[in-house]
Amino acid sequence: MAWLQLKISTSKSHVDAFEDELLNQGAMCVTLSDNADQPILEPALGETPLWNETQITGLFDADIDTQQISKNLEPLQNKTQCTLRWEQLEDKDWIRAWMDEFKPIQCGKSLWICPSWCEPPEPNAVNLKLDPGLAFGTGTHPTTFLCLQWLDQIECQGKTAIDFGCGSGILAIAALLLGAKSVQGIDIDPQALIASKDNCEKNGLAADTFPVYLPQEFKSDAVDIMLANILAGPLVELADEISSHLKPGGLICLSGILATQAEVVMNAYTDIEFDKPEQKEDWVRLTGKKRS
Repeated sequence: MAWLQLKISTSKSHVDAFEDELLNQGAMCVTLSDNADQPILEPALGETPLWNETQITGLFDADIDTQQISKNLEPLQNKTQCTLRWEQLEDKDWIRAWMDEFKPIQCGKSLWICPSWCEPPEPNAVNLKLDPGLAFGTGTHPTTFLCLQWLDQIECQGKTAIDFGCGSGILAIAALLLGAKSVQGIDIDPQALIASKDNCEKNGLAADTFPVYLPQEFKSDAVDIMLANILAGPLVELADEISSHLKPGGLICLSGILATQAEVVMNAYTDIEFDKPEQKEDWVRLTGKKRS
């Protein structure tokens, strides 16, 4: 099926108006992207950030009247002095093209993350089956990779753990496949809990080895390993709570942290003896042991 896309370059103050109008004009979907190489790495709590210069793309069926839609957008265009550009999309198997972007990822000596449609490169390795989905965590982001790499390096056999902000469940499932006895998952997003349960089942793990909870439902004894790949702000704010669930001598892995934020996060965990931070691109992983 052929498609057309309309690309609009505008400022963030006009994004909502253009998005609403594109949907009114019959756009199948609308996406937003950075139009000026302005990274947004960590929004404030409750904030939905946009780039100062934003590109809006509306996807349309090829049979639509492009001249009429452009004319209908003129009142908004005249207010903002933005540019509009129509493009024809190549007619191809978009699902296959999307799948081809995701390849198996090696995270250490023995751990691989493999999409379900790929054969594991090393069948005898620890192969975690995970497909990209709605919840965060597919192994491709530096923070997730750093945490998986750490899990591959430590001794998980027979240990208990908590995955604080479990998302897709990728860290918890990796720990279980590497020998952990049980991992409890916590997340504020019900969709993440569904994704975690589904991914647990897809990896052939018993549901009772990976129970998941909303924060208000969670109660736990102290565990051997604490995993928290979220963001620096919540890691600092919840430092006492996160530490309280870790046994003396237990291991902790924190990520979702920019290199410039590492010291602030470490200072919040006064009962943790930290290792040297490990960095990948702009992000760091903090690991350590809880003091006895």
